[in-house]
Amino acid sequence: MSGEELESGSGLLLANPTAAAQTLNTSSHVFISYASQDAAIAAALVEALERRGIVCWIAPRDVKPGALYANAIVGAINEAKAVVLVLSANAVLSSHVGREVERAASKHKQIIGFRIDAAPLSPELEYFLSNSQWIDVAANGMPAALAKLAEAVGQWSEQTVPADPVVSAKPRERIGGRAKLIAGAAVVISVGVAVGLGVRSWSQSHKAAQPAAAVAIADKSIAVLPFVDMSEKKDQEYFSDGLSEELIELLGQTPGLRVIARTSSFYFKGRAEKLETIAAELRVANVLEGSVRKSGDRLRVTAQLIRADTSEHLWSETFDRDLHDVFKVQDEIATAVVTALKVRLLPMQKAAGQDELRTENLEAYKLYLQARQSYNQGDVAGYQRAVTGFQAAIALDSRYAAAYAELALAQFWLTDSTDTDDPDGELNSALAAAEKAIALAPGLAAGYSARGFLRTVYTFDFAGAQADLDKAVALSPGDAWVLHRSAILLAVLGRLPEAIAREKQALALDPLSEEISRRLAFFLVANQQLAQARPLYEKALLIAPNSIRARGNLGELELLENHPERALAIFRQMGDLAGQARAEYSLGHVDVSQRILEELIAKKGPPFGIACVYAWRGEKDKAFEWLERAYKDRDPGVTWLKISADFRTLRGDARFRALLHQMNLPE
Repeated sequence: MSGEELESGSGLLLANPTAAAQTLNTSSHVFISYASQDAAIAAALVEALERRGIVCWIAPRDVKPGALYANAIVGAINEAKAVVLVLSANAVLSSHVGREVERAASKHKQIIGFRIDAAPLSPELEYFLSNSQWIDVAANGMPAALAKLAEAVGQWSEQTVPADPVVSAKPRERIGGRAKLIAGAAVVISVGVAVGLGVRSWSQSHKAAQPAAAVAIADKSIAVLPFVDMSEKKDQEYFSDGLSEELIELLGQTPGLRVIARTSSFYFKGRAEKLETIAAELRVANVLEGSVRKSGDRLRVTAQLIRADTSEHLWSETFDRDLHDVFKVQDEIATAVVTALKVRLLPMQKAAGQDELRTENLEAYKLYLQARQSYNQGDVAGYQRAVTGFQAAIALDSRYAAAYAELALAQFWLTDSTDTDDPDGELNSALAAAEKAIALAPGLAAGYSARGFLRTVYTFDFAGAQADLDKAVALSPGDAWVLHRSAILLAVLGRLPEAIAREKQALALDPLSEEISRRLAFFLVANQQLAQARPLYEKALLIAPNSIRARGNLGELELLENHPERALAIFRQMGDLAGQARAEYSLGHVDVSQRILEELIAKKGPPFGIACVYAWRGEKDKAFEWLERAYKDRDPGVTWLKISADFRTLRGDARFRALLHQMNLPE
């Protein structure tokens, strides 16, 4: 399951810097060299440079399918006009960075260092960089350093670099619920902003954001990497991905075994990372990887279990089966892995509800896997294909409980992300799908998790949601997204210490989830633990530089920490009118704040966002008027009423208590 539910990507329109850059001559590219631990920063730099029209070459993105990895890198360096080195402590220790720099120097390439920390250079790097320049982020500040880098790269690569990237802010008439939660407008936004915000290096943010429970790496821990599609036509990726996800779910039912969630395991898909690096990032001792080859009705699955710190192969096996035995193969692999890990806390058992989860119709299973792959894209087109696919699977097998559970979530996000004539009808349809999943498979956590979420954000049936999510956690305590949805409900109810503890459990199982990192920070802010929240927001932006919600949350934090000028810069870049109105007010620009608010109202902005502005400005009567409207409109933002920092000044008012009572929330 991908990031989703008050949790998934913003669904907003993002510019495509790569597409724009591809209009230039690709033979004049700039090669990006970086250590694997700095991948997030390297990706942000690429997007920032390509926003300025500079063509970049970065692995693994630009390695052509079927090409030898090392040959591709050597060729890219040979053809590069310049090399940008993300210079850090990680780079100093990286052997592959050293080889890339040596190769570039041997070909007389200009090497431009972008120094993100103060680590001393190794003798080898110092030798190769002695006659080259580097740009020090600490000395210049991130925005200035980025501008200098673009100028230097443009000079050496002979590419024309515009002074500033173009940012177009065009609000939509209707804003989906996820955007409503930050009261933002849909915009075309520069992806370079993630770097420009002054985000600290990944290593610093990651260390600061690690929950205490995740410090030690347990022996009984595993990450299932995406199995590789080895089919002749390379057209079975949905099947190999689906097998990996099914194994994650099966292993997650094993008592005593910590299994990393899909979001984090699939983060490394297509990346040429060493297994020990992946394992260290995910805080696991063991890694399961493999391949799938499907030909006609025959299936060959190769799997191997590796101990990351020693590279010891604990177990490997090849399964040649008839395609109709796919579920048997999944069970065999899961059982073999658990045996190899010597997990003996309880005997290996088939997961509760597993028979109900499956279908005997292979065509329905194929449609289900394809729909789930579409859903994981996290955008409107993906949600639409997912709804169609899950419905088609159900048409072939009307008792396919897992398809009903997934349909409920896909239908919700499709409705939430698009304009529709009958949103209530479609959301009620989503709720009915979740209820059908429960009726068909009362032992399946996914149904309760989906219905509990919908009850939280749509029907405001918090008592029902509590029962559903408690049941889901009991059935699947090792599922990060089940824990995450439960944490959301606990926070909505105002039980912040419990919500924080549960979200930390979810983050330990899915450490590279933008949503879980960001949501944990949001809970910490609500609990007035601002200092602990910032590194988590920064981590979220490093994982997903395009996340408009992470950027909006960081803007909110700047407001709360009395940095309205910083907040205003963020909100302007986002096109967030509600944020701008609050920041301008804090800067003493009352008239400007009012003009922006009037524009937001004229554009039919979300009622909850408008209420936030009035509350921030101390206009209580207007704030309550718009909160009532948000409740009547089922604006998902109002779900956070009890803990939102914007409404702290309203909590002593009788009208606030009355609204909580109206929403079935405890005082």
